[in-house]
Amino acid sequence: MKCLVLGAGAGGGFPQWNCACRLCALARAGDPRARPCTQVAVAVTADEERWLVVGASPDLRQQILSNPAMAPRGARDSPVAGVVLVSADVDGMAGLLVLREQQRLRVWAPAPILRVMAENPIFASLDPALVERVAVVPGKPVDTGMGLRLTLLEMPGKVPLYQEDRGAAVAQAASTYAARLEADGRSVVLAPACAQITEAVLERLAGADVLFFDGTLFTDDEMIVAGLGHKTGRRMGHVPVSGPGGSMEALAPVGGRRIYFHINNSNPLLLAGSAERQSVEAAGFEVAFDTMAIVV
Repeated sequence: MKCLVLGAGAGGGFPQWNCACRLCALARAGDPRARPCTQVAVAVTADEERWLVVGASPDLRQQILSNPAMAPRGARDSPVAGVVLVSADVDGMAGLLVLREQQRLRVWAPAPILRVMAENPIFASLDPALVERVAVVPGKPVDTGMGLRLTLLEMPGKVPLYQEDRGAAVAQAASTYAARLEADGRSVVLAPACAQITEAVLERLAGADVLFFDGTLFTDDEMIVAGLGHKTGRRMGHVPVSGPGGSMEALAPVGGRRIYFHINNSNPLLLAGSAERQSVEAAGFEVAFDTMAIVV
C-alpha cells in the first residue's frame, strides 16, 4: 500500500490567500523553512494503478495536476477511481465538483455526508450514471474493489461551519470521521479532525502501521494569540498538539508512524527547525508535506 500526500494544510492552505501573518509572510517570501502546502487530501493505492483519495479538497484539481501518479492514462481515463469523504466541511468535499468531467468513480461516505450532498443541488453536476454514491456504516469494513478495505471510524467533532450558530460559545457536537484503509495485512488511518482523544478514539486508532492525525493548531489559543481569530482549537473541533490532553501527549502510547497533517497556517509546525517542530520530532512524530510519499 502506498500513500501520497496531495495536501497537508488545513482549510485555506499555506500561505492562506488573505493572510500576511508571520508564517504566511515567510512562505510568500520564498523562505525555504516555510514550505507552502495545499488543503488536506491523501491518495492511497494498493496497486499503483487505481487511487482512492481521502478528502475532496478544494485544491484537488491542482493536486492531481501536481502529482504525475495522478495523470490521466488516456481520454477520460484517470487513475483516480474513488473518493472517501470524512467531513461535510467545505474543505472536505468541495473538490468533488472538479471531478465532474465524465469520469467514472465511486464516492464512499457515511449517510450524514451523503445527505448533505443530496440536499445541495450543485452536487447534481456529478452525473449519477458515472459517479456512484456508496453509503458506509461507521465501524463496518467495506471492500472498495481496489484492493483496499475501508472502515470509517467515528471521531468527536462538531457540525460544519455553515450549519452552526456562529455566535455560540460552545461548538455543537457532531461526529466527524477517520478512514482506516487496509491491504495485505497493513493499515493506515487518516484522521484530519478530532475534537477530543478519548479512550474510544485510542481504541479505534490502535494497530495502524501509519497514523495521519489532526495537527491543526499547536496550542489551543494559537489563533487568538496570533490575532487571527477569536476561537480556540477545541471550539473549532480540533484537539491541539501540545498541552495537557493534547495529541502529542495522548498519542504517546500509539505505535507505528505518527504523522501530523491538516496543519493551519498559524501553526509553527509548518516552519522547519522551529522549536515546536523539534519538540514533536523529538517525541517521535512527523509533519506531513505536499508530495510526501509513504509505503505502508
